[in-house]
Amino acid sequence: MIDRTALRIAVLLAPVVAGIVGCTGIPSDVRYPSDVPDVDTGVVSPEGEANPDLELSHFKFRADMCRGFDTHAITASLTQDDFTRFLEAQGLKITAKKARDNLTWYDFASADSDVALRLRLAVLPNAAAAANDLHASLLEHGPGWWGVRRSNLAILAPKADLREAVAFAIKLRLPCWGLFTYAGLDDAYVAQGPYTEL
Repeated sequence: MIDRTALRIAVLLAPVVAGIVGCTGIPSDVRYPSDVPDVDTGVVSPEGEANPDLELSHFKFRADMCRGFDTHAITASLTQDDFTRFLEAQGLKITAKKARDNLTWYDFASADSDVALRLRLAVLPNAAAAANDLHASLLEHGPGWWGVRRSNLAILAPKADLREAVAFAIKLRLPCWGLFTYAGLDDAYVAQGPYTEL
């Protein structure tokens, strides 16, 4: 016989439990490397002042961090090779692994963990599709997941606190390559940076 009181409690608590899980995001089981630059070297306040609060909408990426990088908006379609060349231009030797025709993984080994940090690059038909894909992926994975987008390419990165995500993005100069976006509790937020697309 089913205990009706226990059943009622379970039914009433189900949305609460789902809400709690939704507020924390899908775990990634990845440890970000510790050999990243100090966040203050790459960010300023929206007004351009040093040492901003590192909270969503309270900072932007420094333009001078991107000297030597092309930060002009790209309207042409890009391929996975364009992102690989961007990484190689910084001296990074990364092997891209094709998951399928329009999906590539980039694994970054870390001395701090046996689990590689994996970026997922999706090649979409156009910039609007890439923007939609990244936004939907961030909301689906939940708070703490982040990524960057340039033209028709969308990169999803594993869950990290905002400081870790920003530091890793600065290390790879990702804000020079595309739009940095971070998933909060209720939406995904773009941090202003040297690369901008409308």
